Amino acid sequence: MAKGVWIVTEQRYGTFRKISFELASTARKLADQLGEEVVAILLGSGIEGIAGELGKYGVDKVYVADNAVYEPYTTDAHATTVASLVKEHDPSILLLGASAQGKDLSARLVGKLATGMATDCVDLKIVEGKLLASRPMYAGKCFGEVMVSSYPQMASLRPNVFPVVENAKNASITKVDTPIDPGQLKTKVLDVQKDTSGKVDLTEANIIVSGGRGMKGPENYVILEELADILGATVGASRAAVDAGWRPQKDQVGQTGKVVSPNLYVACGISGAIQHLAGMGSSKYIVAINKDPDAPIFARADYGIVDDLFKVVPELTKEVKKLLE
Repeated sequence: MAKGVWIVTEQRYGTFRKISFELASTARKLADQLGEEVVAILLGSGIEGIAGELGKYGVDKVYVADNAVYEPYTTDAHATTVASLVKEHDPSILLLGASAQGKDLSARLVGKLATGMATDCVDLKIVEGKLLASRPMYAGKCFGEVMVSSYPQMASLRPNVFPVVENAKNASITKVDTPIDPGQLKTKVLDVQKDTSGKVDLTEANIIVSGGRGMKGPENYVILEELADILGATVGASRAAVDAGWRPQKDQVGQTGKVVSPNLYVACGISGAIQHLAGMGSSKYIVAINKDPDAPIFARADYGIVDDLFKVVPELTKEVKKLLE
């Protein structure tokens, strides 16, 4: 009988991504309701030493596959190993992050495991012994509840939505053999271009300062960068700004960009098209700065400033600097 709540962790260059701890914390909560254990899968090269960190967040057991074939990430290598472990141990629930890597990997796993999955979930709970997932639908206009009837019941979690909760366990570490012949892999990564800016990725940022068409040009983003530096934030952009060539595509927030859930989202000169709202609507607090009082963004904002952003943002930067000093 299927038993156990499993997660597939993510790490970059020997450091766990935040979504891994969110997965572990959520799995612990679900497992406690079911009276089952939490098991994590960790894949990478030279990563055996970090496996014990997962015990801090409620993981009972970690399966570690430490081999050069897993670095850098390829769908074939990761999906083959995860599917092999899942088929062998038959967990009832399998959770992944709705990150770029998680979306790619989970889609392949659904096929390999012949099961169903609820994607981009913002809430999970146990109802009558089964996993009930809540996810946004129709560009965030409503929420749908999804229950997967087959096993493992799979779900991907939207980053930065589920809380990280410490619940110390003495996690056991089990090494697993790599069931992969590198020569059989269909894909090979030839080059990796790292982001050397030192900024937190949008999907994991706690604070985001975004600019839209109202920024009027790429040279004006310097005022957002200044505010972001003081707040410890990451700078984002609307699709209009990215399409205009003002910001790189990796900065795009929205339905066709990155879906984000920061604690604070500051929207500057962004009107609030439904596609953009779908990408940041789950932010905990939204501040909108726009000189158009009828801009749709104000309907979703917790705080709104109807004024010229080129006057407001520099003043906001000054005041934040004073408070922090």
